[in-house]
Amino acid sequence: MLAFLARRLLTLALTAWLATLVVFAVLEVVPGDPALLMLGTSAQPEAVAALRHQMGLDRPVPVRYAAWVGGMLTGDLGTSLTYARPVAGLVAERLEITLPLALMAMLLSAGLAIPLGLLAAARQGRAGDWAVMAFGQLGIAVPSFWFAILLILGFSVQLGWFSAGGFPGWDAGVGPALKALLLPAVALALPEAAILARVTRTAALDTLREDYVRTARAKGLRRRTVLLRHVLPNALIPVTTILGLQFAFLIAGAVVVENVFTLPGLGRLLYQAIGQHDLIVVQGVVVLLAVMVVLVNALVDIACAAVDPRPQVAA
Repeated sequence: MLAFLARRLLTLALTAWLATLVVFAVLEVVPGDPALLMLGTSAQPEAVAALRHQMGLDRPVPVRYAAWVGGMLTGDLGTSLTYARPVAGLVAERLEITLPLALMAMLLSAGLAIPLGLLAAARQGRAGDWAVMAFGQLGIAVPSFWFAILLILGFSVQLGWFSAGGFPGWDAGVGPALKALLLPAVALALPEAAILARVTRTAALDTLREDYVRTARAKGLRRRTVLLRHVLPNALIPVTTILGLQFAFLIAGAVVVENVFTLPGLGRLLYQAIGQHDLIVVQGVVVLLAVMVVLVNALVDIACAAVDPRPQVAA
């Protein structure tokens, strides 16, 4: 187990380093002078040169990359030229919205998908199975931003139960804050729940064919008891893997939904930074999202190894 953990930590470090390298390289090859893009084509050459010096663009590329990575290791993501504030502080403020949003969406996804997947497996080939499969196809086909628009039209415009956008802040109370995040969380959760329900159904069907499940049924155990006691625990390994991947995607993929609901989260910060050509913020946010995805995947691998260490530790 220790060797497995060491390999995963080494893989995590290498992947995170590669993520920083790719992000830095992609922004380096973007056409145009970042300083000129920020100041506009009518800016004076002296002002452009001063901004290039402030951004460190007049230094060699390896030196800038080393300084950038070294700063990240100490928690310094640079200073935003648009907000004139440290990027780390901006990211910390926006994560207070994006992380609860992603967590709510993941809980909604799991709470909806796992029971539906078990129901479909228990009723394979019957109406319940077909209904779950139809939900899965619909959820996969329709993007989250379209669900977001439909939710706004239905629950905000027509019924008036929720605000169409905005965030009151945690200072307004946990209840109003969670209420503002509920519709965006549902919009994010529905496509993920569709995928997770199909994965749960497949894993449960594979487990239902095992000899120990047939033995349990032969002993007279009720179907519900067999599903909850024998099928669900053994089907959770692939489900846990997908949940981990989905949580990472929900954090990184909240850009569109946060903009639909005008939530001041990490995704909206990234969207605004791109529009304002604030490359320091873009670099910091993108590499942070990449590292979070890698970290979540590593934690999922460790969790799966803890649940069933045989295949992972032997690998």
